[in-house]
Amino acid sequence: MRRGTRQAGPLMLAALSLLAACTAKSPQDAAVRATAEGERLFLRFCSGCHPDGGNSRYPQKTLSRMVLKANGIVTVADVVALLRNPGEGMPRFDRQTVSDAEARAIAGYVLATFP
Repeated sequence: MRRGTRQAGPLMLAALSLLAACTAKSPQDAAVRATAEGERLFLRFCSGCHPDGGNSRYPQKTLSRMVLKANGIVTVADVVALLRNPGEGMPRFDRQTVSDAEARAIAGYVLATFP
């Protein structure tokens, strides 16, 4: 070993691994944060027309999974595409209004929340 350098011993490696495990966020924590962010954004941008996943303008076009699937909307990308290029009666949410990350958060929330 060269002078002035040290190699980490097994005890130091174990301590560093334990520290990393304790400070890492679990995938469940990340999912909860993502869902909370999606909900916040949904309430801000969408809930006025889609209260509780309904549709105040077109009651037959709710955000239920069954209705979304019948309209070919089954993935996050599908919801984002709809936000970017909506049909009649829905405002367009461009990237300046809703970023790509925000659009994906809204989409994830919609797909995870409304049965």
